[in-house]
Amino acid sequence: MKKVTVYMGPMCAYCDAAKRLLVRNNIPYEEVNIALDTEQRDIMLKKSNGKRTIPQIFFDEHHVGGYVELRALEKEKKLQDLVK
Repeated sequence: MKKVTVYMGPMCAYCDAAKRLLVRNNIPYEEVNIALDTEQRDIMLKKSNGKRTIPQIFFDEHHVGGYVELRALEKEKKLQDLVK
C-alpha cells in the first residue's frame, strides 16, 4: 500500500473532510501540520508545484490534489486502486 500524506493546517474543514474520507475507506495516512513546521510547508510547496491551499494530499510521490480531487476519486471508484 502506498504511503498517504495529508499536509494540513488548523481549523481546516476540507482537511477534516479529507481525513474522514480516508478513514471511511480504511486508508491509513500521515498528517503533517504545516502551520507548526515551516520546513514541511516548504516541502509541500515544492512537491505540489507551489499550491498553497490545504489540504495537499500525496500517495507516495503522486500528487492527488486537495479534498475535492480526493472525493472525485472516491466517487469514480478509483481511490482504492490508486492507493495499492
